[in-house]
Amino acid sequence: MDSPRRQFLLTGARLGALAASSLTGNASAMPASASNYPFSLGVASGSPLPNAVVIWTRILHDPFNAATTPPLVYVVRWQMAEDEQFRRIVAEGTANAAPALAHSVHVDVTGLAPERWYWYRFMLGDAVSPVGRTRTAPAAGSMPAQLKLAVASCQHWEFGSYAAHRHIAAAAPDLVAFLGDYIYEWGPYQRQHPASAVRSNESFTLAEYRARYAQYKSDADLQAAHLAAPWIVTWDDHEVANDYANDRDERLAPDFMARRAAAYQAFYEHMPLRLPPADFANLRMYQRYDWGQLARFHVLDDRQYRAYQPCTPAGRGGSSSVLERACTALNDPARSMLGPEQQRWLEQGLTSSTARWNILAQQTLMAPNSQLPLLHDADGRYWTDGWDGYPAARQRLFDALHNSRASNPLILGGDVHSFFAAELNRLPTRPRSPTNPVIATEFVGTSVTSSSRPQARTEQYVSMNHSLRYGRSDKRGFMLLHLTPSECTTLFLALDDVHQADSAIRTCASFLVQNGRPGLIRT
Repeated sequence: MDSPRRQFLLTGARLGALAASSLTGNASAMPASASNYPFSLGVASGSPLPNAVVIWTRILHDPFNAATTPPLVYVVRWQMAEDEQFRRIVAEGTANAAPALAHSVHVDVTGLAPERWYWYRFMLGDAVSPVGRTRTAPAAGSMPAQLKLAVASCQHWEFGSYAAHRHIAAAAPDLVAFLGDYIYEWGPYQRQHPASAVRSNESFTLAEYRARYAQYKSDADLQAAHLAAPWIVTWDDHEVANDYANDRDERLAPDFMARRAAAYQAFYEHMPLRLPPADFANLRMYQRYDWGQLARFHVLDDRQYRAYQPCTPAGRGGSSSVLERACTALNDPARSMLGPEQQRWLEQGLTSSTARWNILAQQTLMAPNSQLPLLHDADGRYWTDGWDGYPAARQRLFDALHNSRASNPLILGGDVHSFFAAELNRLPTRPRSPTNPVIATEFVGTSVTSSSRPQARTEQYVSMNHSLRYGRSDKRGFMLLHLTPSECTTLFLALDDVHQADSAIRTCASFLVQNGRPGLIRT
């Protein structure tokens, strides 16, 4: 009989021969353009606890014309069942879909049993939503045998199809982690993914961000991935504006905080979150989820509280690439990526964790990635929007990982539209040694669609930076992780052609991390 890891590797290999599933069929059959169907954006679930999960929908009759839904309060019925046919209903009720929150519905369904699958649906009048599948987290003291986790990010509508989400649904994960750039703030409002990108219709207002989410969520493959499993989510920059930092954007716009509040509200309205919507100008996004004793997820927000990027060109904010020796502000110890409150929260969560695997679900590459060979200290050239732009903050995080002695740290990221596998040293810019050991393993997933640099350049980066063990930037796709008490297997899954909705997918690399032994084993 095949071992669980062998079966998992075979699952990844077989995704290229995708068969139609009931989940995908439900999403594809949805009448998304029917003017009388109120569930055109599908349904979703997320934020799983041992006894609860959030289920979501939005009443919208036409994703490309919000005016077709009258500004009324709709009373939506919902049901949660132990079976897909809803013969054994365990919870049901009603929820108001109000215009103030774009007719979105967030129901925190409580009183559920731990570590089991459920099915849910919504109803409005005679209309019934697609049936979603969700699950609760395992009980706090239990040690689950395994967790199958899909990880995705960066899905610009303009740069390809959402075939990756079709394959996520087919993989039938226990959980999906989405690590930012769920939407991008610009592009024509087209029903189909275009052959080429056109920069237009940038979002600034609440109505415009709502319209952007409706466009993205109209995609049947994205809906299928939401139907397949609960999601945990965080945001990055494009949910608001490219390369924004805290209260500043690239334009240095004086009214940016109003734009940010509108974008944060639209994010909440379209995600299965139980966060209270009391203050959208300062919406706490960092969260913690335990998967029994197997894994603890520390979900981070590296946008809202960060210091501004250093050494920006005159007259604008945002990122640039700087020589370390020419940018003294780069190493200013006062500059933070997470902010002091989130940093303390993370340190407490690491110190108190008894989980076998401690997973930092965050936005971007954490390993140093100099764009020039490092011959001496302060020789590097670094992109300032990622962790390389915040080296003192990164060192504080690494010190926290080391001092907490949290078991088996795994860093997950997205943002850079490339697959990376890395080994993180206590002092990250210095080579590994007995006094500078590997303290964590990092996996960064490529984008669902968004484009990247040529592969030859990425191979140069890997050769010049000792922490980087693998890099692939010419492929789009997602990551699939299989965690057990003894090991973590990670598959980098790459589409043959992101522009083809029926694209096959293949494993371009796979890695093993063993319990108690940080570092990568190529499999």
